[in-house]
Amino acid sequence: MSTPTDTQLNLQPLGPHFGARVEGLDLATASDEELAAVRAALVERKVLFFSGQNLDEDGQVALGRRLGELTASHPVVAGVDEAHPEIYALDSADDGFADVWHTDVTFMPRPPLGSILRAVILPPTGGDTSWADSQLAYDSLSAPVQRLADQLTAVHDGNREFGYYLAQRRGGKGNEWDGKVVTRLDPVEHPVVRVHPETGRKGLFVNPGFTSHIVGVSEAESRHLLDLFYAHLTKPEHIVRHRWSLGDVAMWDNRSTIHYANRDYGTARRVMHRITLRGDRPFGPASTPG
Repeated sequence: MSTPTDTQLNLQPLGPHFGARVEGLDLATASDEELAAVRAALVERKVLFFSGQNLDEDGQVALGRRLGELTASHPVVAGVDEAHPEIYALDSADDGFADVWHTDVTFMPRPPLGSILRAVILPPTGGDTSWADSQLAYDSLSAPVQRLADQLTAVHDGNREFGYYLAQRRGGKGNEWDGKVVTRLDPVEHPVVRVHPETGRKGLFVNPGFTSHIVGVSEAESRHLLDLFYAHLTKPEHIVRHRWSLGDVAMWDNRSTIHYANRDYGTARRVMHRITLRGDRPFGPASTPG
């Protein structure tokens, strides 16, 4: 069945419900109507890939501003340079690795809506990125486990990954996030099942990178429940994997995905530039949007 998105974009699906290549679209010169179709496809397909793009730092930021409101590069990590505080440089020469399954910045009260990632320097081989569909993962849980997950709340904590960076490399003063300068990373609570604010679909909203434990259960129960959710999220049938080429751009909906960057390229250098779109506070099946 045709949809408005199908009629405006050349979408090549990567699976029945998840991921797509967008062919024949120049993001630097796309019309407002084409970018509106991209934005709709992002919610529907959750991760989109564009090849042959010619974006620099200015162009990447300009594209992000046309799609939504940009955040700082990261709550803690400084921007790539003074002219581009919105760009987060993931540089393997500066420990810029992302080889753990994670959803971006869930350790803040309002994690990003989504991200736009551009390949800058690539290793000769390796460095692929994989995304998993958290909504498909929820849908494929058994009904009793779904009902259990619907009731749970989890704590997300950025100190393990970024506490030292904030204290030692930023002198205890991070970036402005949601109107406040980040000076400490207080753990936050989010529902284990997030209701997507645009579609109403449910998805698992926990990740090994930042989720520390589940509230109101024992340590052993928390560990086993999270292990169950992580193993289920990352089943092969829930995943798409992208092999990068220069000129590639990826966009993903941070509210309905989890991702992982392979660290399999030895001493070669890998540099990716990421910008993020401001999001809203997650809410669960028993909550109301806030």
